[in-house]
Amino acid sequence: MMKRNFSLLALAIALPAAAFASGLSPKAEDQAKIHEILSGQGFEVYEVELEDGLYEVEASKDGLQFEVYMDAQFNILEMEEESDAEPGDD
Repeated sequence: MMKRNFSLLALAIALPAAAFASGLSPKAEDQAKIHEILSGQGFEVYEVELEDGLYEVEASKDGLQFEVYMDAQFNILEMEEESDAEPGDD
């Protein structure tokens, strides 16, 4: 019984992690939440992607371009100013 419970626990932990894997497009509601958070801070959001388990957001504010990294709980972990970038450039 203990082994079965451990297997179920491992599966319950692995499924959400797999859903947040790199290369997947964020769900519409997650993108809306990111837009809401960053727009509230004066950013204009151009693109949202999942990369290495984080949301990677291209945005601008006050004429400057930024790459913003957010975790699954929508906390801003890092913000990098991009040089010579146009909004939405890949």
